[in-house]
Amino acid sequence: MAENAPTGLGEPPSVAALSLAETATTPAKHLTEQEINPWDVQAGTDEHGNTLEFDYVAISQKWNTKLLDKATLERFERLTGKKPHRWLRRGLFFSHRDFDLILDYYERGEPFMLYTGRGPSAGSLHVGHSIPFEFTKWLQDVFDVPLVIMLTDDEKFLFKEGLTIEAVKKFSIENAKDAIAMGYDLKKTFIYSDFLFMGSGSNGHFYENAMEFSKLVNFNQMRGAFGFDGSTSSGRVFFPNLQCVAAFASSYPFIWGDDIEADRKATTAAIPCLIPCAIDQDPYFRLVRDNSLRMQRPSPKPALIHSKFLTSLQGAGGKMSASVPMSAIFLDDTPNQIKKKINASFSGGQETLELHRELGGNPDVDVPYQYLCYFEDDDEKLDRFYHAYKKGEMLTGEMKKECITLVQSYVKSFQEARAKVTDEVVKEYMKPRKLEWKGNPNPTKPPKKAEEATEKADADGQKGQGKRAAKRAAKAAEKAAGDASKGA
Repeated sequence: MAENAPTGLGEPPSVAALSLAETATTPAKHLTEQEINPWDVQAGTDEHGNTLEFDYVAISQKWNTKLLDKATLERFERLTGKKPHRWLRRGLFFSHRDFDLILDYYERGEPFMLYTGRGPSAGSLHVGHSIPFEFTKWLQDVFDVPLVIMLTDDEKFLFKEGLTIEAVKKFSIENAKDAIAMGYDLKKTFIYSDFLFMGSGSNGHFYENAMEFSKLVNFNQMRGAFGFDGSTSSGRVFFPNLQCVAAFASSYPFIWGDDIEADRKATTAAIPCLIPCAIDQDPYFRLVRDNSLRMQRPSPKPALIHSKFLTSLQGAGGKMSASVPMSAIFLDDTPNQIKKKINASFSGGQETLELHRELGGNPDVDVPYQYLCYFEDDDEKLDRFYHAYKKGEMLTGEMKKECITLVQSYVKSFQEARAKVTDEVVKEYMKPRKLEWKGNPNPTKPPKKAEEATEKADADGQKGQGKRAAKRAAKAAEKAAGDASKGA
C-alpha cells in the first residue's frame, strides 16, 4: 500500500502532545483513559472532557499484540493468490496474534479451522456487527477451511439482566439467520447456540474440554482478565471457560469424523484455530492462549486477527451500539432511514461552503468517509475522495451522497439474502455433522518434521506442563495433517 494511501482512520489525538504550560494550568479532572473489554468499550477523554479517537496502537502495545504489517500481507497474497481484503489493505483489521503461524500451516497444506461468534440479541444486527461475519466468510472462501460460529445465548442470559433462557434461545435462531445471510458455505460451516448445543447428545467432548480447562484456571486469572470481584455471579465467572474451549478443534469431534462416543483425540486437539474478532474480545483468548498447552490433550494457542470498531454515526471515540439507534445503521433499516442517519452524521467539513473551499475538510474524522473506507472496494476512487475532500474540491454533501448510495446497496443485498433463510435452512447449519473442505490445493512446503514440531512445542510448553506436554502436542501435530485431511 502506498505511503499516502488513506487508512480510513486518522492518527488519534495525543494528550502527550499538549504543552507543559497547558497541562499545568488546565484541571485534569476530565482526563480519562480509554476502556476496552468484552462488555464495555469507552473512548478516552482529554483534560477538557472532549472525546478522543480510539488509540489502537496503544491497546496493541498494552496487550502485546502484533500490528499487521506490509510483509505479512504480501506473504498472504503470495501464498493464497488473493489480494488482501480491503479491510486488511486499509488497516481496519490491524492487529494479530500468530497469524503468521496460520500462514505456515496453510503453506504446508496442514489443516486449521476458523472460529467466530456473537452474543445474540433481539432485533436486527447493525453494520458494525456484520464486519467480523463478512470478513470471516471471506477468509473461509480464501483458505477453504471449516468454520464454527458460536452464538453465546448463555452469556447474554448471564450478563444481561431481565432476560429469560427462552428469550435468548430465540435470539440465537434469528441471529443465526443473519449470519447465514452472509453467504457461508453450508458444507464447511457449523453454527450453534450454546444452550441448544450443550443440551444435545453431540457435545460430550466440548463439555469435557470445558471441565478440564476450568480446572486449570483459577479465580485470580479470571479476575485479572475480566475484572470480576466478590459480587460477580458464579455463572459469569464460569462462562469464559466455554468461550475459551470453543477454540479447540476437539470440541467438535463430528466435524472431523471422530467417534463422539470415544475419548477425545490428541490429533484433533492439535489442529489450530484462527479467530477473527474485534479487539475488545482479546481478553478471552489471552486466557485460552495461557492455558491451552496445559490440557491433557494439548491444543495450539489460537491465532487471532483483530478489527477496529466501526465508528459511531456521532463521530470519533464511539462505536455503533444497538442500544443507541442513531449511532448505527441497522441491517433492517429502510433506504430512507439510512439516508436520514448518514445526512445527520458527524462531518469533517467546514461550517460554510466558502470556508470548506478555502480550508478543505478533514476526512480522518468525517463519518461518511469512514464508512466508505469499509464499503468501497476501489482503492483509487477512495484515494481521490480523500484528497479532493482535503482540498475542498469535494463537499460534505457529495461525500454523504456517495456513502448513502453504497450503504443502501450493502443493506439491500443483505436483506434480500436474509429473506431467503428459512427455519429449515437454519437447522441444516446447526446440525452437528462432518464438514467438507479442501484447504490449500498447492502447498509449497512439506509438513513439519517431527523434530521441528517437538522443538517448537517444547518452547511453547515451558509455560504449561513442561516438555512432556509439549512433546505430546508435537506428536499430535505430526499426525493431525494426515488424520484431519482424511476427514476433508
